Amino acid sequence: MRSPILLALTLIFCAGPVFAGQAEDIATIEQRLQQFVPEKPSSIRPAEAPGFYEVMYGTEVLYVSGDGRYGIQGDLINLDTGQNLTEAARAMVRKGMIEDTDEAQMLVYSPENPRHTLTVFTDIDCGYCRRMHSEMAELHDHGIEIRYLMFPRSGLDTPSYDKAVNVWCADDPLISLTQAKAGEEIPQADCEHPVDSQYQLGKQVGVTGTPAILTEDGLMIRGYQPPGELAATLDAIAKKNTAP
Repeated sequence: MRSPILLALTLIFCAGPVFAGQAEDIATIEQRLQQFVPEKPSSIRPAEAPGFYEVMYGTEVLYVSGDGRYGIQGDLINLDTGQNLTEAARAMVRKGMIEDTDEAQMLVYSPENPRHTLTVFTDIDCGYCRRMHSEMAELHDHGIEIRYLMFPRSGLDTPSYDKAVNVWCADDPLISLTQAKAGEEIPQADCEHPVDSQYQLGKQVGVTGTPAILTEDGLMIRGYQPPGELAATLDAIAKKNTAP
């Protein structure tokens, strides 16, 4: 999987050339930020707000003036279109991270003819995760494919983490996950598994609770939605993306 830094650098180079004045501003911003944040930014590029640059640390976004004097934390909104430009920047990074994750390392529940594919960070002990999973048939009726990544909210080497490992190492992880989310005890097992890396990936993309639902475009839907409501949300996103 590509690192957030390499991914963000790819995005900035694809966005277009950096001109001389911009290069000077970027150098000034980098030098200024080093006084406050030792970590090097993933990317710096001109923001749509004149005079400001979009500075990214993974999926975290900061806006800094070209002279390095002013920094703004928060979402940047295009008031003409209503678009959240900050969330769009985060989504681009998330999309690349998920695309670089092998689907063979996910637990996938798919209908016959998927209309939408969602990548969901889940915790076996999360009540709303269990509710969402119990509605899998209805999700499939709406053409929604669910690809699970494990995110034990309590962290690594905890009971929730152990349950995720037991599921992954079971003879049939798909059946075992359904059983575990119904409250059944899964026999202890050990094998080579992706739970640790999936947990770290969740932290990188900004997961703070579960279920954390990512669309194919990298947009994050935080929290549970009933199947019908979720389907309507996804249809609205798809319609917006295809609008001229």
